[in-house]
Amino acid sequence: MVSKKILLLVLILISFSVKASFVLLPMDETTQQNHLKAYGITYWCIDKKYKASWLLNYRGGSFLLADAPEIRKECQIRGVSFEVLSDAEANQILEEIASPSQNMEAVVLEKAPKVAVYTPKGKQPWDDAVTLVLTYAEIPFTPIYDEEVLADQLLLYDWLHLHHEDFTGQYGKFFGSNRNSPWYIDQKKDAEVLATKLGYKKVSEEKLAVAKKIRDFVIGGGFMFAMCSATDSFDIALAADGVDICESMFDGDASEANYQSKINYANSFAFKNFVLDRKPEHYEFSDIDMTEKRMVPMEKDYFTLMEFSAKWDPIPSMLCQNHTQLIKGFMGQTTAFEQTLIKSNVLVMGTCELNGESRYIHGEKGKGMFTFYGGHDPEDYQHRVGDPVTVLDLHPNSPGYRLILNNVLFPAARKKKQKT
Repeated sequence: MVSKKILLLVLILISFSVKASFVLLPMDETTQQNHLKAYGITYWCIDKKYKASWLLNYRGGSFLLADAPEIRKECQIRGVSFEVLSDAEANQILEEIASPSQNMEAVVLEKAPKVAVYTPKGKQPWDDAVTLVLTYAEIPFTPIYDEEVLADQLLLYDWLHLHHEDFTGQYGKFFGSNRNSPWYIDQKKDAEVLATKLGYKKVSEEKLAVAKKIRDFVIGGGFMFAMCSATDSFDIALAADGVDICESMFDGDASEANYQSKINYANSFAFKNFVLDRKPEHYEFSDIDMTEKRMVPMEKDYFTLMEFSAKWDPIPSMLCQNHTQLIKGFMGQTTAFEQTLIKSNVLVMGTCELNGESRYIHGEKGKGMFTFYGGHDPEDYQHRVGDPVTVLDLHPNSPGYRLILNNVLFPAARKKKQKT
């Protein structure tokens, strides 16, 4: 009888010693059944003031969360794989990560960033990959557009996304292929009405004012993430400040003579020495984009993420967390960036080895940061106008979409000064 009591006491003591204190969301390829929603769980935990850490380069960039019944329940509801850890097990992982011999780091996530998505209020004939993945991951965001930006409402947010945009006032240069399409006619009219309402004579002038407000947001400490044509058209608009680069079908008068010689590359974020495309019917802004220059067959179209020191360079390490270093390529109006036109102070984080193009770049501007990601939709190789929206339930482990969510979650990290 006494031995049974002793055995029961031992079992109770053991149960207390292995009491769960942490929940691990593994992010490796074989264990996590929904990588994308794991980011949403992590955001949800930070927003609810639970302790959370990002384990850089540990099992694909896993998340270590405090243990609570509602966290476990939320993981089960959203279909996110998780592992329950004791204090001892969590400490063992953290000790492994802290070892100087391991290219790993534990980064504390302490504040859920306020997210804004720059998007027009009317329906677009294409989808927005970031809006799709934010919605799928259940990360809250606020749609804003020109009126809100010009009214200085960017001050309310930490993170801003730009997607398939044209800040040059050339309506995406769809003139050659879609000038008779009802959606193009409507969009052009809506843009002109909005510009007039906001006190501008031309759409190009109004879009430049928006671009400059976004520039100031970044310089002041904001984080901007851009994809597809928002990347190069944003830089072109800033570099062409005070220069009319629009032909008459876009703004009612001819472009400025010799405008190429008047471009000020010092104003742009990422690109230098680019040559603008003068043809109004050509679906291209400049020679920054590699879409028409690349000779990469679809079956070989991949790009490689660069490897950084997690302890010394945590920022690019966070932005490149994934369960694979090889990412399936995808096209867009702006698919990739000509490497020779990227400024030397901009960090290249992903390249296509077949032709040396850059797909994924990052830089600092003032107190803030920006990331440019080429292509339109990571799970739709050649997304065309009018194509159906990508269903992310079919791609819950998409490494291309993970890069977007890395950027969304990155501002939540406790800030450390970058050492290189």
